[in-house]
Amino acid sequence: MDNRNTVFAIALSIAILIGWEFFFAPKDPPPSDQPAATAVATPVTPGSSADATLPMTPPGVTAPGTTPNAEAAPVATAARVKIVTPFLLGSISLTGARFDDITLVGYRETIDPTSPPITLLAPASAAHPYYIEWGWITSDTGVALPTPTTEWTAASPDAQLTDSTPLVLTWDNGQGLLFTRTIRADKKYLFTIDQTVANTGERAVTLYPYSLVARLDAHESKGAGFGFEGPIGAFNNQSKEVKYADLKKKLSDAAESVGGWIGFSDKYWLSAVAFDPSIKIAGSYRYADAGGRDRFQTDLRADPIAVAPGETKSIKGYVFAGAKELELLDDYSKDPGLQRFDLAIDFGWYYFLTKPFFLTLRWLHGLLGNFGLAIIAFSTIVRLLMFPIANKQFKTMNNMKRLQPEMKRLQEKHANDRTKLNQELMELYKREKANPLAGCLPILIQIPVFYALYKVLSVTIEMRHAPFYGWIHDLSAPDPTSVLNLFGLLPYHIPTFLAFASIGAWPLIMGVTMFLQQKLSPQPADPMQARIMMLMPIIITFVLAPYAAGLVIYWAWSNTFGILQQWVLLKKTEAADAAKIDQSKSIT
Repeated sequence: MDNRNTVFAIALSIAILIGWEFFFAPKDPPPSDQPAATAVATPVTPGSSADATLPMTPPGVTAPGTTPNAEAAPVATAARVKIVTPFLLGSISLTGARFDDITLVGYRETIDPTSPPITLLAPASAAHPYYIEWGWITSDTGVALPTPTTEWTAASPDAQLTDSTPLVLTWDNGQGLLFTRTIRADKKYLFTIDQTVANTGERAVTLYPYSLVARLDAHESKGAGFGFEGPIGAFNNQSKEVKYADLKKKLSDAAESVGGWIGFSDKYWLSAVAFDPSIKIAGSYRYADAGGRDRFQTDLRADPIAVAPGETKSIKGYVFAGAKELELLDDYSKDPGLQRFDLAIDFGWYYFLTKPFFLTLRWLHGLLGNFGLAIIAFSTIVRLLMFPIANKQFKTMNNMKRLQPEMKRLQEKHANDRTKLNQELMELYKREKANPLAGCLPILIQIPVFYALYKVLSVTIEMRHAPFYGWIHDLSAPDPTSVLNLFGLLPYHIPTFLAFASIGAWPLIMGVTMFLQQKLSPQPADPMQARIMMLMPIIITFVLAPYAAGLVIYWAWSNTFGILQQWVLLKKTEAADAAKIDQSKSIT
């Protein structure tokens, strides 16, 4: 195989994949001609719900020039109702009835089992406010509506929201409107919100139901990765993502559809709101400066509801606050019908590869009980599926190896005539039925597989903190060992300036397998090319060392399997050649 073509194929494929991801992947659809903010901005009386929503500055925001108190209590002292479900803990304040205190008890901040659980939502008084709000707006300036400062009344003084006990809150505006909010929690991360308005007054009212998710400061994970983090939603069965930086520049964006959802996506966590999937909605993404800090908001507004005297009208909505577990998101897509909820996981534009890959890994994990073993099994399956192509590649490589002496003779003979050399080489390839490019096909196939697996390891929470054996306690993180301290035998910390040279044990194993596989391949006749190819395992080892350990394990095992295949085929070829020689001798 012509190694120059192999190197070129690898470089070109990686460039295409990464370049497409950043420059040509499907962009957001154009904003709607009628943004959701239009209805929200209708004239209202001071103190109404719309006043609380539109200014984009929540209560408790730090004033310009000051620093938020990171040690402040995350939950205000106002009366609260506890949230206790198998996977969530938190509370809802009776002031405003916001979702602003949610902790995910099933996930920890680090692999240390004693580390704090993940805090998802926090009130406006916290260091990093992040909350969900429901309410009503109207253009009728004479109607009082519930606001973030409204004191709601629980149906029971010892009320508690559990997966079997709903929470019922009421508020009377004193003008003939009784607002009731019934909140139900399932066993995982979904809340169902039933909002009811009973009109006992003498005139009809028209109300717009809304919901919003607001947070201060951008929250993007550090480190390499292609997973989207920021304002996100699904409208018309398509994902609509708006980067924090882009929203900060253009201030607002919008979308409309029947059904859909909107919220914020972190690497592994999601907070989102939705109305009944049969209702037409308008969604908006907005940014504002809040006391010198960035405030981002996503909101939904449903079509207006007219409530005549003596009538009672209701609307159903949903709150998701939890981990982006694929199976669960798929379930919520079916019931209650949250449109394309799985798009909250950024599988990328090559969704057709990444999602099936993950489903395969999850199935293998169910059989083997370990995601590391699942990755090895997956690598084996890929190699077996590619065996016919690999078999042809190895035969081509062996043919090329057999032609090396003749190729070297031609290079020496036509050292000063490049055109003649190429002609002679082409004649040689044609005569011996050897194709130097045939070996590139398996590599071109492997690179998308490799890249899709990297995406799966980067964005799926099922891989987060998934252990392997030995020193690998998190397959989604880099190998924690380092050659610089003899893999932990020497008790000293690696200085930051030497981090680039901190190669773990698995990357070294992968590099060795690449070297051995290269040794079984025909070597370039050109000494310069040979030296460059000898450097490739070292370069790839350094490049992949900071990446997820699961990815490195995949490549190492794939190389090992390839070495075994190549060795077996090499022995078969040598045996066949020996048989041909013996046959020719016997004829002679």
